[in-house]
Amino acid sequence: KAVVSTQSTGGRQMPPKSYSRYDQERFRAEKETEEFKIDTLGGFASMKQQNTPAAAPSASSNNNNRSNSQHHHQQKDRLNSGHPRSAAQAKNPKRESKTPIVIVPASISSLINLYNVRDFLQDSRFVTAREKEMQGYRKQNEVTISRKRDLVEMNALRGHAAPVTENQIVTVPYRIVDNPLRLDRKDWERVVAVFVAGPAWQFKGWPGLLPDGSPVNIFTKMKAFHLKFEEVAMDKNVLKWDVTLLTVSKNKRHLDSVSALKFWEELDKFIVKNKRHLRF
Repeated sequence: KAVVSTQSTGGRQMPPKSYSRYDQERFRAEKETEEFKIDTLGGFASMKQQNTPAAAPSASSNNNNRSNSQHHHQQKDRLNSGHPRSAAQAKNPKRESKTPIVIVPASISSLINLYNVRDFLQDSRFVTAREKEMQGYRKQNEVTISRKRDLVEMNALRGHAAPVTENQIVTVPYRIVDNPLRLDRKDWERVVAVFVAGPAWQFKGWPGLLPDGSPVNIFTKMKAFHLKFEEVAMDKNVLKWDVTLLTVSKNKRHLDSVSALKFWEELDKFIVKNKRHLRF
């Protein structure tokens, strides 16, 4: 008769454990796959659970994120409303233009306007506006002329000498406009000259105009010039105003440079005395 052994645990006898083929296979599989951490008993359900994507955020979570984003933008808008300046902006502020501005009459019948101002002031050659129009030139809203200057002469005019070689030529730009009502306050501070046509209505709407429509106060803030043919009589209004007269001949083109040079000489004197902070 076989004797069945029993194990005692706390005074109680444990029943003998019966043999199971499945337990033996499980023990063998765990031992063989222990290094790779493979679950040999996991089925399709466990794989499905691992591959199931995370649940989408709830509506309340989306609302919270949206609320936080709106709050961030509102704070940013409040800061921007106060026009804060970043460190880069404070270090590199926008530079104000130092280019001088010259105003010419808008009428094509005027002896000088946007059609021919570059020819006269830059190239020292007078061409009528009608001739430029016949040549196919199209009037622009404004033009920029380039004045070539000797750097030594410029420094001498400003009252200081710089270590430069002789005959070093530089180019200085000038902005020419014929609609001064488009200028802002900063632009008016850069206006250095105006070509006077004659009629007082040329200055309608200008800052500094006297109640009676007289522009005499304007001519204290910019240099006034009047260009005319030497064969034509002087305009009556120009005779009453503080205006520098420039003349050209209808036929003698070799004399054009004399009047152009006079313009620049008189303008330089005015800028040195009144607006020497500009580039000229």
